[in-house]
Amino acid sequence: MVILCRLANLHGFCGFCRTGQKLSTYRRALFYVPANQERKLRKIPQLVADSIVLDCEDGVAEVSKNEARNNVIAFLQSGKPSSVNCELAWRVNSLQSGLLEEDLKAVAEAKVELETILLPKVNSINDLKEFSVLFRNYFQYVKKSIMLLIYVESAQSLLNMAKIVNAAFNLSTFCPVYLDGVVFGSDDYCADIGIQRSEDAMELIYARQRFVSVCKAFKLQAVDMVYNDYKNLNGLAAHCHEAKGLGFTGKQVIHPDQIKIVQDSFMPTAEELERAKEIVEEFEKQKTSGIGAFTFHTSMIDMPLVLQAMRTAQLSVESSHVSKWNSPLQLQYNVDAMQFLYLLSFHHLRVIKSKQEKDCVLSIFKNVINVGSLPCFTGSPDEDAREWLRQVEEEKVLYAWSDEYELRIVSVVAWMARIERRKQKIRARYIGCIYGKL
Repeated sequence: MVILCRLANLHGFCGFCRTGQKLSTYRRALFYVPANQERKLRKIPQLVADSIVLDCEDGVAEVSKNEARNNVIAFLQSGKPSSVNCELAWRVNSLQSGLLEEDLKAVAEAKVELETILLPKVNSINDLKEFSVLFRNYFQYVKKSIMLLIYVESAQSLLNMAKIVNAAFNLSTFCPVYLDGVVFGSDDYCADIGIQRSEDAMELIYARQRFVSVCKAFKLQAVDMVYNDYKNLNGLAAHCHEAKGLGFTGKQVIHPDQIKIVQDSFMPTAEELERAKEIVEEFEKQKTSGIGAFTFHTSMIDMPLVLQAMRTAQLSVESSHVSKWNSPLQLQYNVDAMQFLYLLSFHHLRVIKSKQEKDCVLSIFKNVINVGSLPCFTGSPDEDAREWLRQVEEEKVLYAWSDEYELRIVSVVAWMARIERRKQKIRARYIGCIYGKL
């Protein structure tokens, strides 16, 4: 008996990758650090972005490319700083620059481990083919797949985007990479079509809408353009609000002061979260009576709006767990056992190292127990939280991937049944948003 999360694929930017090889990172803030500037590299341990990008491309002058490449190698060889609890990515030079092979060769010869690679200026399927040949030749030593983000930065790329993305998905059959998101490069796009970017960027509305539509069709993260006026934080917030409204899932960031504004902007507000919670709760009440649509306050709610509410609730969990080991995950809603499923899929639970991480996980368990989505053992949330942590650490609660690339929680049902027989105390209502399947 297994439990199958029916909400696993509601978002293209779920924490569950389609391939089942590793958990995806929700990239609200994609922060660039020019790899040739050692002063900025030394500040990386203090950053709290969702993805930190060691940049060898646009952020580095031509004369400094070798220095940037060597700094990337040195940084990766020294290991990921313990305080960096987010994705550490590397943006290589484009194929057109003639420097891509040098980048890949140098890093491969150093035998460093890569987490994520960003490939700029992908204009055609042929660009991907050439990249895959180079990557396969130099990275034969890689044992686990590397996440790939590609850039759309030209009119040609935008027109070919669906074909490019489809081909990028197939790269995993040739080399150890898999596509996890797409980034819109507005400055290069503007240069390519010969326009000046204005403050409100209305001249880019078509390109951005098309970009998002393709990303969502393939269930991929869509990362929006840079806001260059880094001192204008109010302007940044307005741009983030617009980008979120268009369907983007995150934004490129060039200054540390921009990070928190961007991260907060791509999370549901308290009002949105409360409304989503109420809609889903009302839906659960109504569905047993066979009603397809129902009235909520003054609005008529049908299944598409219910799905939107579920996505909002899901996004709150997904965005909250990224780069948040320094503060407890705030479970502000209760959609049956959604929290339970996400909690057990938490990839950090198997590698808890520090007391700070353990305290954070204990706080998460306590919150979930308090809202009734986990069974209790003793009646004390503190003691129950410690017991759940012990069960996870001893691998009595397991998770695995199904052939359909959706998350399955393995052996939990049988384990819960044993608890019920022994303690006769089950507070979890884990039927609503999850299915049992033989």
